[in-house]
Amino acid sequence: MTRFAAFLAVVSIAATTLGIHAMSQDGGTAPAAKPATTPNGGFTSLFDGRTLAGWGGDTEGYVVEDGAIKCTPAGRNLHTVGEYGDFHLKLQFKLAPGSNNGIGIRAPKDGDAAFEGMEIQVLDDTAEKWKDLKDWQFCCSVYGVVPARRGHLKPVGEWNEEEIIAKGSRITVKLNGHVVVDADVAEASRGGTPDGRDHPGLKRTSGHIHFCGHGDPVWFRAIEIKELK
Repeated sequence: MTRFAAFLAVVSIAATTLGIHAMSQDGGTAPAAKPATTPNGGFTSLFDGRTLAGWGGDTEGYVVEDGAIKCTPAGRNLHTVGEYGDFHLKLQFKLAPGSNNGIGIRAPKDGDAAFEGMEIQVLDDTAEKWKDLKDWQFCCSVYGVVPARRGHLKPVGEWNEEEIIAKGSRITVKLNGHVVVDADVAEASRGGTPDGRDHPGLKRTSGHIHFCGHGDPVWFRAIEIKELK
């Protein structure tokens, strides 16, 4: 290549580059810069989608099926190995007709999570067999303590998105983007709980996350948690 040819090549490359820059400044089709990647908002996964690693308790009563944890007819209480105090929990759940489960929070490994900790109901409360339930037993209620607002549960067989935020004695539950519980459980239980029973777990500041099975098929997936300070 002659010196003149080399010079022309350099000029051509520079002109092309300037043209691209000009297109970008004028709102042309030059590709936008990729956004910086950030961690998942501080959330940590509690389920790898394949195994029950990180879970204890009734590991024989739950199985992993199609990327979800499923409660079997033998399923009772499955709990996280770790303990959590103030946290933001996200998950998805799917119900079968009439099925019943629960999400225990700040609960010890043993005992009834609904009383020794707190239990957020997971229930097909549209089923005929549950027509006589108390309002504090419906899906997403803090069992025995705070009733959930109804009308936001998806039809049986569809995945629901749930969030549970525990900050001190305030418990917030969101179902499919709607706030269905937002209450101070200390205030809600002052002078006695709606179910008339003792709930010593309301005073616990930390504990395990439980799936409280009753032998009904219920599926959980996309389970992640962020600890709050």
